[in-house]
Amino acid sequence: MTERRIAGVLISPAVTLFVVLLAGPTVAVFALSLTNWQLGSSTLAFIGIDNYAQLFTDRVFWKSFGNTFLYCLVVVPGSVFLGLGLALLIESLSFGRGFYRAAYFLPVTSTLIAMAVVWEFLLHPTVGLVNLTFEAFGLKGTDWLKNPDTALFTLAGIGIWQSAGLNMVLFMAGLKAIPADLYEAAEIDGAASSWERFRCVTWPMLGPATLFVTVVSGIRSFQVFDTVEVLTKGGPNKATEMLLYTMYTEAFNFFRTGYGAAITVVFLAIVLVLTLLQVRFGEKRTHYG
Repeated sequence: MTERRIAGVLISPAVTLFVVLLAGPTVAVFALSLTNWQLGSSTLAFIGIDNYAQLFTDRVFWKSFGNTFLYCLVVVPGSVFLGLGLALLIESLSFGRGFYRAAYFLPVTSTLIAMAVVWEFLLHPTVGLVNLTFEAFGLKGTDWLKNPDTALFTLAGIGIWQSAGLNMVLFMAGLKAIPADLYEAAEIDGAASSWERFRCVTWPMLGPATLFVTVVSGIRSFQVFDTVEVLTKGGPNKATEMLLYTMYTEAFNFFRTGYGAAITVVFLAIVLVLTLLQVRFGEKRTHYG
């Protein structure tokens, strides 16, 4: 009994933090989603699943869900493979590794809102560096953020740029953990080229790092909000409307807090399901050395 009490005392800080920071707010948001409460109102009423019934017939919700899903399909593989490529290139250098690590990791440490403002100037239709570069090669640019055909993919490109540095650092940690004797053994067995050593040794041994990077990238990309708020406000014509931005506008612009809470619950459920699927299918192909 004494041992159980001591164990209870030792784990109580972790349990308290879990309840206060995770479980408590999640339960509160779910309870709020079952009401018609509006931000600032002194009254609320229990309405059951009415918010969810309205949610699944809401055209804006489905538009934002589709945009978010497409954004993730572009950003996750783009940032994962770009991060892996950067890690391999930098680790192959004989000098200047520290400089390039810091340079590519800078977008991760910088305030994304400030960087979004920089991107807004870069993507300006007349004086932006992107369109000026296109013109220098005889190509015609566009208004990247106000063109419905390019706005979402432009935000996805910014998302890849912002996430690649973190993925690079995580892959570097994975590369450092690969024993050097594996490369020597592979070379003895006939893997003479760099590609063969990558295919036979590096890629399989990076399995745990790749799984972790993919899961983290998926969660981060599903949480996109800053660039939407600063650059597009969900436009043009809802072309860049995202789930978190829809939740924010419903709860804090239209003061439909109960409805915004319902969107939050659905968002959390989607992120949980996608994470579990990534882990389940990723672990089947992951080698833990």
